[in-house]
Amino acid sequence: MPGRGRCLVMGVVNVTPDSFSDGGRWFDPKAAVRHGLELVEQGADIVDVGGESTRPGAARVPLDEELARVEPVIRELSREGVAVSVDTMRAEVARAAVDAGAVLVNDVSGGLADPEMPRVVAATGVAYVVMHWRGHSHAMERRAVYDDVVTEVREELAKRVASVLAEGVAEEQIVLDPGLGFSKNAEHNWAVLAGLDRLAELGHPLLIGASRKRFLGRLLADPDGTPRPFDRSDDATLAVTAIVAREGAWCVRVHNVRPNADAVRVAAAVQGARS
Repeated sequence: MPGRGRCLVMGVVNVTPDSFSDGGRWFDPKAAVRHGLELVEQGADIVDVGGESTRPGAARVPLDEELARVEPVIRELSREGVAVSVDTMRAEVARAAVDAGAVLVNDVSGGLADPEMPRVVAATGVAYVVMHWRGHSHAMERRAVYDDVVTEVREELAKRVASVLAEGVAEEQIVLDPGLGFSKNAEHNWAVLAGLDRLAELGHPLLIGASRKRFLGRLLADPDGTPRPFDRSDDATLAVTAIVAREGAWCVRVHNVRPNADAVRVAAAVQGARS
């Protein structure tokens, strides 16, 4: 993976018609490739290509459809020298993506959706994002029940790490994602962000994906309670980026790259001045 001496920036390319923020905008493969290259020009260190929406309530797409969406985009971006990750829960898609040039598998299920995934990742040797997950999109909201969300997320992530290590994944391959918005309400998300130091104790780099998520829109709601639209919560995303970068996050996953790329550099400058 790229080494920059600072928090990395992962730009999102949703090759889907139904993603919560920008579904349909980059559904055409050529448009998706152009957008990925634009994100790199804006400062993205990694481009995350996904062919299946994981927004609350989203239905799964067939395997062949997911492959057809992501493989040509990953192959072309990789040919252009871009560090590409694939956002998938399927081992077969992950294998094809790595063959096409992907250097990271971003699995929002942490290996739970497809038990073959850890073995595929182990065989390829690429970086592997293990996210905290309690179920597919159609079921995750009703599983947002915790006594102590930070403790439980930490414990469940630790179990997933132990599981994927047992399947042959190497320690140095693993990146952890607390899964903001996945089986978590707004209160849970804020608590997780406040408790990142406890998650860092697990000893793996942290990827944070807060970009344009509903808990930001609800925080910024109009006086009548109407949530801020997804594409108008980029300033709040930027604030989260600055905070988590300063706290040592390995990477942030964002839709609007340029200001977030600026923010991680500011955080690195502050950190450098204090060290």
